[in-house]
Formats: sequence, structure tokens, C-alpha cells
Amino acid sequence: MTAKQTYRVDVTIDVQRHATHWRSVPGVSAVARKAAKRAIAMGGVPVLAGAGLSVTLADDATVAAANRDWRGKDSPTNVLSFPAVTADRISQSPFLGDVILAFETVHQEAATESRAMQHHVAHLVVHGVLHVLGYDHMTKDEAERMEALETLILASLAIADPYGDLEPLETPKA
Repeated sequence: MTAKQTYRVDVTIDVQRHATHWRSVPGVSAVARKAAKRAIAMGGVPVLAGAGLSVTLADDATVAAANRDWRGKDSPTNVLSFPAVTADRISQSPFLGDVILAFETVHQEAATESRAMQHHVAHLVVHGVLHVLGYDHMTKDEAERMEALETLILASLAIADPYGDLEPLETPKA
């Protein structure tokens, strides 16, 4: 997939805070909503007008349980994505999927990387939405393509390249 075309998006982004820690991040719901809409617009994948996407701001325990139940990994991670349909059916689906962020992990990463929490949240939402749209990073080529698109989308939000001095969010399997 490439970002050859930008789509005008008429989507509903439902952002819910399921962990009180997120109250400490000013404007986090607006940041998440804007990042999700921009990722959909620039992701190069047409979506159904009026389609919905859910972004849940959770805690490590919630994300660890979902990670264990759905991926067989008994630990928290920064972001999980659950596409509602396969990539070839996105343009007909009224619901795109779910993106879930884990506060403690996201907060720790932002602090370790000396990044503004809002910028890290935006990056992870973009990353998660791209997964919902069918992007992946299981191979080196896929990872490079996805990271380049994330960087482009974040630049459009005036957020610096998150990969400038960092390793990929997950090391792709060769």
C-alpha cells in the first residue's frame, strides 16, 4: 500500500478514556481524534463515508489482558489495533476497528524518549490506525513503508519524525 492519494474523510472517531491517568494529558482526546482522522485521510485507503473508529485510552492492565487474549502475549504494549474487517473490505465497512493505548507504557516511553506525551499519543494512534487500514511491519520493506507514512502523517501535524534516532516500535521479523 502507498499513500498516493489523500482521501477526504467523513468518519466518526469515538475516543473513550477508560483509565483516569489520561486526565493528566491535556487535550488527549482531541489529539487522538485529529491523529486518527489524519491517518485515515493520508493512509491511501478509501473508507465509507460516515464510518466509525474507536480509540480507547486504557491502562496497562487492560491492554495486557487484550494482548494476552487476542495475541497470546501476556504483557502490556503501547498500542493494540483490532481491524473490524480485512483490508479488502475496508471501503464497504461502516466500522473500521478499534485502537487501544496503554497509559503507563505510553507515558514511560514518552519520558524515556524525551517526547511530549501528546506527540507520542498522536504517533501511536497513527500507527494503530494504519494497522486498522491494513498496513503492517512484519518485513523490513513493510516496516520502512509504514514508518515513512507515519513520519509523513506526523509531519502534517507538525510532529517531528519519531524514528529519527529510535529503533522501530517493534522489530520486524526478517
